[in-house]
Amino acid sequence: MSTHLTTAGTAEWRAHGVLPVVAALGYATSVIHIYGLGPYIQPISESFGWDRADTTLGLLISTLIQAVMAVPIGMLVDRIGSRRLALFGVMTTCAAVALLGTATGSFSNWVMLWLVIAFASLPVQATIWMSAVASRFQAARGMALAVTLCGASVAQFLFPVIGNHLIEAYGWQKAFAIHAIGWAALLLPILYLFFRGAKDAPAPALTQLSASTDVESGMSLKQGLASPVFLRLLVVSLCLTFAMVGLNVHFFPLLTGAGVAKANAAYIVGLIGIFSLIGRLSTGYLLDRYSASKIGAGMFMLPAIGIGLLLFDPSQTNAMLASALFGLALGSEIDVIAYLTTRHFGLKNFGSLYGGILAALSIGTAIGPYIASRIFDATRNYDLFLQIGLAGMILSSLLALSLPQPPQLDSAPE
Repeated sequence: MSTHLTTAGTAEWRAHGVLPVVAALGYATSVIHIYGLGPYIQPISESFGWDRADTTLGLLISTLIQAVMAVPIGMLVDRIGSRRLALFGVMTTCAAVALLGTATGSFSNWVMLWLVIAFASLPVQATIWMSAVASRFQAARGMALAVTLCGASVAQFLFPVIGNHLIEAYGWQKAFAIHAIGWAALLLPILYLFFRGAKDAPAPALTQLSASTDVESGMSLKQGLASPVFLRLLVVSLCLTFAMVGLNVHFFPLLTGAGVAKANAAYIVGLIGIFSLIGRLSTGYLLDRYSASKIGAGMFMLPAIGIGLLLFDPSQTNAMLASALFGLALGSEIDVIAYLTTRHFGLKNFGSLYGGILAALSIGTAIGPYIASRIFDATRNYDLFLQIGLAGMILSSLLALSLPQPPQLDSAPE
């Protein structure tokens, strides 16, 4: 690593170091209804007499709608910046999650509540947070994006534990409201004070030197969409989130079904969050120094080992090891994809192009938990889903390894 890179990266952190931390908290909001759902699946199913596919169908619906809207939201970010969307989105998302506690047991009512979540959470999609951070960082972009995406790690660790405690204390219906409203009350003042990307406010001197020209460089939207690299990133995104989100949502019931006590299961699931922090930060450090495609190829193979452990013997010890491996991979997957997107396509149309990537991520997020539910309802175990996830991880690793070196990017006409 050159002295110039070290100096430039240090200067970026000195000027904008708070932004990735604040963006991480905002990013956690975008998965509050995904990573926080696990402890609620069983009590909701028991309360209403539903199978798990019915209980998680809303997640499928909401994430598919987010997939459809990902590119329009990305285009909006490219035009107006992230700040206004973020402030509005945190309020609407938390309000919509709180409304889940008003479910009546009518299936149509349940679907409507998830439709509200689907549209309310559009302004907190990952593009909002990463676009702001990428606009302020260039030399240290890998680590800055990693810190931002640590928000999902925080969510993975905190939300299942908080949800389990709140359900035990107040029941699942009140738990939804307490959790969501409390999170919004904590986060909104922080966002208002500290969350601004380069497109949200006049840039200070550092940003003019290191990021403002970078914001206007890169491929046109048409060039990016036509790139074979873009297609490979779409497939990698779909396979990764199908397996990883499906595992995350169902890991708690998978463990309790294997005989692990609920309290222990909550903390084992929480290990994913802890190790994803390690995975994100170490991946961010490596991305600023080495080949992103090779780093991704290696990290995407870790869950395959974890899945093998669960298929061999879903004991508490193996579950803890698998949780650590899932966390390390979860801590790297989106970091690598987002970093590769900025390096291969630039920032000129990052919101729009990453919106396309986010659509694939959202489709995987939608169908992974639902397919896992259907497999469990049909077979009373998750073995087939684990096998499918294993194949997806291997394919993702091979596709990442096949990516070419990123090109030198200049400003491209639309």
